[in-house]
Amino acid sequence: MKSKQIKNFTARVEEMEGARRATGISSTAAPNPEVQEKAIRRSYTAEYKRRILKEAEECKEKGQIGTLLRREGLYSSNLTAWRHQAEVGTLDALSSKKRGPKARKHDPSIRRIAEQEKEIQKLQAKLKKAELIIDAQKKIAEFFQLYRDQKEEEN
Repeated sequence: MKSKQIKNFTARVEEMEGARRATGISSTAAPNPEVQEKAIRRSYTAEYKRRILKEAEECKEKGQIGTLLRREGLYSSNLTAWRHQAEVGTLDALSSKKRGPKARKHDPSIRRIAEQEKEIQKLQAKLKKAELIIDAQKKIAEFFQLYRDQKEEEN
């Protein structure tokens, strides 16, 4: 009886040798113990996504979709998300999105506007100084006029 169990076990192991994991790594290969510095996010083209969705639609028998996913190293959640994106109907939804902040388009008018605003601030400061000087001159002129008027009254 034990020899029969051992034969069944070895037959199962031989069947599983060709199997692949969802990550695409075969079960016979030894895993790399080194951790990568930065994980690389997988991205898929719109054409690839369409091809996989088409193949998944053609799967009619039980287990065919699972075989497809294992062969391609995908998860069922990928398929679900891609189906949803296809329902939305935009081609952009099927293409990979670049993550992070969007790149700014260089606009030459922005720099010119900043320079003009600086110049305006400088001119406004000059104008304020000039107005103070003019006010001071008016007050001095009034003072001297009053002084002259007093002297003329005395004479």
